[in-house]
Amino acid sequence: MSQRILSEFDIVFAGGGATACVVAGRLAAYDPSLRILILEAGQHTLNKPIHVQPYQYPLNQAPTSTTVTFHKGNPSPRLNGRAPIVPSGRCVGGASCVNFMAYTRAPASDFDDWGVDGWESENLIPLMKKLETYGMQPNRPTHGYDGPIKVSSGGCKLGIADEFIQVGTTYHKRQYADDTDDLETCNTYSLMYTRYIDGTTGRRSDAAHHYVYNQAHNLNLQVWDGKRVKRIIFEDKRAVGVEFASDPVSCPDADQSSSIVRASKLVVISAGVFGSPTILERSGIGAEAILKRCGIEQLVNLPGVGENYQDHNLVFVPYLAADEAVTMDALWRGDSILQESLAEWNSSGKSLIAQNGLDAKIKWRPDDEELKAMDPAFQPRWKEFFQDRPDKAVAIFCVFAGPLVLPPRKYMCTGYYTLYPVSVGSVHIHVTEDGKEEMDFTTGFLDDPSDIVPLDFGYKKTRELLRRMASYRGEVAAGHPDFPEGSAAACREASGPVDLNAPDIVYTTEDDEAIDRFHRDIMQTTWHSLGTCAMKPEADQGVVDARLNVYGVSNLKVADMSISPLNVGTNTYSTALLIGERAAMIIAEELGINCI
Repeated sequence: MSQRILSEFDIVFAGGGATACVVAGRLAAYDPSLRILILEAGQHTLNKPIHVQPYQYPLNQAPTSTTVTFHKGNPSPRLNGRAPIVPSGRCVGGASCVNFMAYTRAPASDFDDWGVDGWESENLIPLMKKLETYGMQPNRPTHGYDGPIKVSSGGCKLGIADEFIQVGTTYHKRQYADDTDDLETCNTYSLMYTRYIDGTTGRRSDAAHHYVYNQAHNLNLQVWDGKRVKRIIFEDKRAVGVEFASDPVSCPDADQSSSIVRASKLVVISAGVFGSPTILERSGIGAEAILKRCGIEQLVNLPGVGENYQDHNLVFVPYLAADEAVTMDALWRGDSILQESLAEWNSSGKSLIAQNGLDAKIKWRPDDEELKAMDPAFQPRWKEFFQDRPDKAVAIFCVFAGPLVLPPRKYMCTGYYTLYPVSVGSVHIHVTEDGKEEMDFTTGFLDDPSDIVPLDFGYKKTRELLRRMASYRGEVAAGHPDFPEGSAAACREASGPVDLNAPDIVYTTEDDEAIDRFHRDIMQTTWHSLGTCAMKPEADQGVVDARLNVYGVSNLKVADMSISPLNVGTNTYSTALLIGERAAMIIAEELGINCI
């Protein structure tokens, strides 16, 4: 393959996802003379409806989508032999342009638990405030009110949210709070209509538009889309450039020969949990056995590369809703309401177009009664990790206004996802016998026996919540466990909700086995992958230090969710933005740039 040196920049970003946009955008604003290049395998997202119209987010998950990459995990016996699929963002702005736009934030203690100098919560809270314009309650001390990322209630409120909270605060006996994203409040119900949506325009609030595209006047900040980074170029273990080629998906007809761009000051790998470790391995940085197996000459022995893969475990379960309920179903089907909603959105930024269907949640911790009802396999994990950390939720329960693909009518569903699973996996490169590079991806989902217990309980508890909501009209049996014939838990259509004080469903041993099988068959990613280039000591399988420098080389940093050493109890977009703000500050300090 020929290699052309195209040009030289001060800083080159290998990957153009959410965190890369934050870092590059901040640095360009701090010093417009910096020559900055972002190389992104996916395509531009500028003003494209699929990205800026919030209601369109499910289309990014369609099987034919090119805005995400579908990573196929290795088959797992814990998933009944299933090979799980984990998508990741694949466009300028990455996951910030394709995610569900759910606004949640991790407890402050999550960052203190990292134990990394400079990354303690007291240092990060000012950056959390700096990055957002919180359009909800004013004068909250941990929220920001003049940052680039807009947070609002979106286009309209859905009534099923009030039903969910009413049942939660009575039947489930939990409190209500206006803000459960204040970095400490937990185990209370709250409206979830804080979203990454601009309250004025009704558009998605993503990192590409609010950190990079808004600086189109600065010709020193360049984004080359359709460019897949192969490896980092080194001179005496100093990163001096990046080798890349046209991406075969984004640019199927383009010349596939390699090119090189040089970086005079710094190379930043920001290719995400899947891209960053594999770029390092292709560059000769990683575990000796993996590199040798792939025929790659080792530059640095760093066995932590690609290890420590973590995620959250998610289940969606569908229910039938009353005909009068307001849901997203008709909009996603393209019914006549779509044109009316688009017209309203174009004129005012309101309507269901500026909605994601997620309007209420609880960051749930079991009480004593619930703990007794859970499988004993969870007890050691509870005592070791959760019991004395009251700000850490075991799972998030939420209500969702409609499934995505079912015959026309009104639906709602529950989502429940665990925030601190024990199981871990790995991401590595693999070369087949015919010389083709593939990914060796092990999710680790449900490998630890404690991880499935909150899911099993979550199914039962969220079903009881929905059975008591006014809009409840029964279960969509095909999306529930296959209970034995004659079971009291059998799923069926209903004429209305059960009484608030009705007894809970009693599950038999056979029913519990059906729930267990159901979760192993359908449990999926929450699109919250992290950890594969962990910010830890090198001796503890770390890949980068507190300044995000890759161990063993110079002029090379990693900045994305892969650096997170431990899981975080949140939808991870908030953390990706935060990592970007901290990385921008670190780099600016090292370059002697004022970043106030």
